[in-house]
Amino acid sequence: MMSDKVGLVIISHSPKIGDGVFELIKQVITGVPIAVAAGTDDNQIGTSMEKIIDAITQVDNGNGVLLMYDLGSAKMNAEMAIEFSESANVQLADHIPLVEGSYIAAVEANMGKSLQEIRNSLQKIELTEM
Repeated sequence: MMSDKVGLVIISHSPKIGDGVFELIKQVITGVPIAVAAGTDDNQIGTSMEKIIDAITQVDNGNGVLLMYDLGSAKMNAEMAIEFSESANVQLADHIPLVEGSYIAAVEANMGKSLQEIRNSLQKIELTEM
């Protein structure tokens, strides 16, 4: 079933954290395409550009994809994934707390808000320092 909502990718250094954020969101929101790109290719602590690209492909339905991440090196891999991805409208949620930001983004995507509207809402919770 193809969704007409913005897709989300949860990027974490820890597979357990990524899966936990996904589980938290899926308790209340089921109509939003969400993929987890957590851990390295062999599921160790770290991130994988390939996992991020695969996750973008899974949730991209033409309405935009928002990448949520936990730490700085995840941001670097996410930026590279955006460059190498064939998806047209992929954006990074910069300086946004992973759990709260992912949850808010999923709620807003479920309401049918655009990628830019979701990013505007997330800016209200932006951390000044991470």
